[in-house]
Amino acid sequence: MKLTQFHLLVVRVFKKINMESNTRFTIGKINLILIAVGFVIIVLGFFMMSGSTTGTEFNPDIFSTRRITVGPMISFFGFLFIIFAILFRPKN
Repeated sequence: MKLTQFHLLVVRVFKKINMESNTRFTIGKINLILIAVGFVIIVLGFFMMSGSTTGTEFNPDIFSTRRITVGPMISFFGFLFIIFAILFRPKN
């Protein structure tokens, strides 16, 4: 299959972009670890909000403090922690 002039031009442009681009990743290893910790905190908060569902009878446990106060607060702090993890700059 013959490459046209356009294809050759596109290949040259991509090679030039790859050579000029910085190969360093913006978010460091410590930031990724902190983001993973924040994600675990969020999942923990959602797990605390969940519960068993029964369609036939009323379950007053759905109004427990753990489900309507503690779980959402933990998830919210997890989201705040992820924002902190993204903005965190380690000292070099």
